[in-house]
Amino acid sequence: MAKKRILIVEDDRDISELVRYNLEREGYDVSALFEGGDVFDHALKRKPNLIILDLMLPGTDGMEICRLLKSEDRTNDIPIVMLTAKGEESDMVIGLQMGADDYITKPFSPKVLAARVKAILRRGVSSSAAVSVQDRQYGDLALDISKHKVVYAGKAVALTAIEFNILEFLSRSPGRVYSREQILDNVWKEGKFIVDRAVDVHIRGLRKKLGLGEDYIETVRGVGYCFKDFE
Repeated sequence: MAKKRILIVEDDRDISELVRYNLEREGYDVSALFEGGDVFDHALKRKPNLIILDLMLPGTDGMEICRLLKSEDRTNDIPIVMLTAKGEESDMVIGLQMGADDYITKPFSPKVLAARVKAILRRGVSSSAAVSVQDRQYGDLALDISKHKVVYAGKAVALTAIEFNILEFLSRSPGRVYSREQILDNVWKEGKFIVDRAVDVHIRGLRKKLGLGEDYIETVRGVGYCFKDFE
């Protein structure tokens, strides 16, 4: 089996080497860049399975890189883990809204980082295998589970891996209400190191991308979220 490819984008070479060392020990094929300008071209050529991205980079900053990668059809399915010294909740919210799959603050544990990387990569492999590969159709909304594609009113909707997995999970049982904790347990599974607030951020991003279809995801105040029941 080919090794999973991981790209580290980090201008601190000591941190980059620490991350590389620990991930290579886990069996990953790791490459590194030290500034933001070359990330997009590298992603197009090598198509890494995951990117670990610092925010404060020389040249193009991490937020702009994330925005660019997530806005391009050829790269928007690459999971991004933000690794940064910017630890305010507002920074995390912005990062997740940009499409990042996870947000880790420095200083960090290399073992925790490796666990999160493993969980994200495993989620990408197993999420479609865990459910039926049949297409799902709910009114104007269609999900192609095997291809991780969503179409609303005849137009493709570009979702991040996390957004798709949340939508897929909720749509399995229309009308059933799930708490944030249940969503974390089922979507993040053993990679659940982040706070409940992240669920709200991803739901907000999912609704925004669905546009007029945002009401497919309903909020049940004081409880959590559910997928609209069409019966």
